[in-house]
This record gives sequence, structure tokens and C-alpha cells, in this order.
Amino acid sequence: MTHQDTLYASMDELLAATTFAGRPALDLIREIQSLYLEDDRPWVIGFSGGKDSTTVLSLVYVALSRLSEAQRRKHIYVISSDTLVETPMVVDMVTGMIEAINHKAAEQGLPMSAHVVYPRWDQTFWANLLGKGYPAPTQHFRWCTERMKIDPVSEFIKDKIHRFGEVIVVLGARSDESASRAQVIAKHKIEGSSLSRHASLPGAFTYMPIEDWSFDEVWMYLLGAPAPWGGDHFELFSLYKDSSAGECPLVIDTKTPSCGNSRFGCWTCTVVTKDRAIEGLIDSGEVWLQKLKNFRNKLYATNDPKNKDQYRNFKRRTGRIQYARTQSDGEASERKTIPGPYWLNYRKAWLRELLTIEKELNDSGHAVQLIRLEELHAIRREWMHDPNEPDWSDSLPAIYRDVYGEDLDWANQDAGGFTQADSDLLTALGAEHGVSAELVMKLLELELSMVGLARRRGLFEKMESLLKRDWGSLEEIQAAKEKTQPESRLRERLESTYDEQLKSLAKEYEGLQA
Repeated sequence: MTHQDTLYASMDELLAATTFAGRPALDLIREIQSLYLEDDRPWVIGFSGGKDSTTVLSLVYVALSRLSEAQRRKHIYVISSDTLVETPMVVDMVTGMIEAINHKAAEQGLPMSAHVVYPRWDQTFWANLLGKGYPAPTQHFRWCTERMKIDPVSEFIKDKIHRFGEVIVVLGARSDESASRAQVIAKHKIEGSSLSRHASLPGAFTYMPIEDWSFDEVWMYLLGAPAPWGGDHFELFSLYKDSSAGECPLVIDTKTPSCGNSRFGCWTCTVVTKDRAIEGLIDSGEVWLQKLKNFRNKLYATNDPKNKDQYRNFKRRTGRIQYARTQSDGEASERKTIPGPYWLNYRKAWLRELLTIEKELNDSGHAVQLIRLEELHAIRREWMHDPNEPDWSDSLPAIYRDVYGEDLDWANQDAGGFTQADSDLLTALGAEHGVSAELVMKLLELELSMVGLARRRGLFEKMESLLKRDWGSLEEIQAAKEKTQPESRLRERLESTYDEQLKSLAKEYEGLQA
């Protein structure tokens, strides 16, 4: 008996002898086959490498392999989203599975191909946090999900919709994973059909074959038979054992919860208080991950309210100070500045530390790439043209050289037209004449950007916009506003009094209603 015969025999025994969610396994296989043969819409399987998506992929693979060659008339795309900050061993496991699926599908003549999608280089975690200075993500400012997960997946699906008109997206979502997920699944269900409408992509329908399965049933299936593309699921199981954490599914909308408690989330996740994924792996012997945990915790600490003023600029990326009023019970409201991006000096220090961790791990035998070269180029451009702190010293190549002892092929166009010497000269002249050196830098950058243009339309408007930004120290800016804008202060006081009166009236009204 061949290996393939043994594989099918094991799978046959499992499918014939077990039921899942009160339904015979063979019945689900037939449903998958029937839905596949129903029309010409290609399928896109969302594959995160976790237990649920692996189960769904296995079921579809088995169903497809048992159709005749003539029946396999439409393609099935398997997509895995790599945020570039995934837990290292998960990346290795998923990469191996992707390669095995592509190899085995081609060998068996199955119309299936597996693909990995990535965020754009200027929208990665490090390009935003280190490059633009975005604060570490929180529940209230979760900027990472859309840029790093939703957009790459959506672009892939949109491309298939454009080519084929409609697609069916197959997901490993289960109702018992969370109450919110159960509500989302139920909300978009098409009556009388096993499909649901996609929440945000016209032309896409979702199919969730294991939505009624329990946690135990998923593992019963995975550990009951070999993987149809070869191998087994014990490496996957080893990542989950001794952990009740869920997994990070393929994200296709903003309602999907954070993956921070999952073995399959980002190691940089600061949305959660503690990263139980990394902690669990460290406890199970992967002590080298402690360096990543420490770095993640350092980023998490920057979101502590008492630390924000230390790490973050008092100006937003618009170049202006933005205020908010805070009020405690029984106390008058207080106007406070809303923190902006991280100060550039912290971003530089964090990049140096990240590269140092990467080098030390690789030197000790752990082959990891914590940040890509393309991201370094994106960060370099962001630093050179930062809206508040333009880095004319072009620090990034020097930081990389200090850590790795070598130079990369840094493209000249990444850098600006000025140098550290120019920056030092403007800083000295600015101090002498009471003018912000950063303002002069941005004006010179603007002029350089328009050199050679046949029409310089908008130059004066752009200059005016720069001049209207807040330049100087926080004390200097606030002193200037106090001196030149008394009418704004009066308006703010009137608005605050008006708001307080409205709140008081609202409370009285609620009391009368009660």
C-alpha cells in the first residue's frame, strides 16, 4: 500500500466513523463538493496556519481531491496574510505548509495554489511606528489591523472579483470562538444557503463549513488523520498545548478582535496587556523569545498615560498642537495637549535595539528577520522628511552600519538634498535669530521639491501652510498663542461653559424622566 493509499485509508476511517456538530463528516465533505460544483466562482481560502483554518483547508483539500479530473474545473486560491511581525516559529510552520500544499497540489493535478500576501512596505508595523512615529497600537487606536491585514487580503480578493465577477471566501470562523463572532456570522447569513454576504466586499460571499464545530471537535479532526498534503498536525498541536488561547484568523473586516492572546498573533501586539502567546512559548522552552517579549513590553509601556509626554511630541504630524479638555468629577475642566508621534530620538534608539536583537538572535543560531530591508528604506525616507523633525543627518544608514558592521546599497534618492552640516548651521542661525530651524528646513525642502517644475502652482499655499504650523518649544508656542489670540481663549471659555450647562440640563431632564 502506497503512502497516498494509507493517507486516504486513515482519512476514510475518520470521515466514516465520526460526526462533528451532530453531522456525519462525510456529509460535510459532500456539501463542500456540491457547493464547489454549483457554479464557476473561484474559491479563496483564508489560511492563518491556526487550528481552525487548517481544518477548513484540510476538508476542502480532501473534498477536491476526491472529485474527478473533469469536475475540478475552477481554481481554489489559498491565501495567508503575513504581517511581517508574526511569531517566528509560526512563520516557519506556515511557510512549510504553504510549500507542501503547492507541491502536493501540483503533483496530484489539483487546481489549487497557496499564496502569501504582505502589507505595502510603507504600511508595515515598523514603517508606521518607527518611520512615521505612530504610537504602539491600543484598543482605541488599532491602526495596525487595517493596514497590515485587511488591506493586503482585500486587494487579493478584489483582484479575483475583478477577474471573475464573484468569489467565495472560505473561512475557518466558528461561532463558539466568541459571542461577537457568532453575531457577525449570523448577521450576514443568506437564508436557505450555506453562504453569507461579505461584510465589506461587493461580489464576495463567505462560506464557513465548521462554524458549528466545538474546540474539541477541531482537534479530534486534526489529530485523527494525517494532513492531506503530507505530514501531520503535531507541530501545530505543540504550539497550542498547555494554552487555552485562541488563534488569529484571516482578518477580512474591522470587527475581528485582537489576536494578542493567540499563538498566531503578532509578537509586537500591544493591544493586550500581556502577550500570553510569547509567554506560553517561553514557558515551553523557547527562552530566546524573551528578547522579543522585553522589546514588546517596552513599546507597551509608552502608552501609559504618565509616559506619553516623555515619548511623544507635543505636536501632531500636521505640525499643529491639538488640545483636549479633561474633567474629573466635581473639578473644573483642564486643557491638555494631545500627544503626537514618537520623538525621533526614541525611534532611532528603538531601531538600533531591534537590529541588535535581530543580529544577536541570528548569531546564536536563530534564523529570524525582524525587519526587512525594504522597511528600512521606507523608514529612512520618513525620517528624512519628517513633518516636525526632519533628519538631515540621514541617521539610518549609520545605525545599520554600527550594528551590522557593513553598509547596504542605500539609494541616493532615499536621502534628501541636505546634510548634517546644513542642519547644524541652520540650528545655530535659528538660535541666533530666534527662528525655528525646523521651519527653515521644511521651507528649503519645499523649494527643493519644486525645482525644475515647469509650473510651480501651489507653492505659496504650501509655504503658507508651513508658516501656520506651530514652531518652537511648547512653552514658546503657548506663550505666543496667549499673546496673540485672546479671542480664541474667550471662545474656548464660552464653549466650555456652554457644554457644562448642557450636561447639567441633561442630568436634570434624566431625573425628571425617572
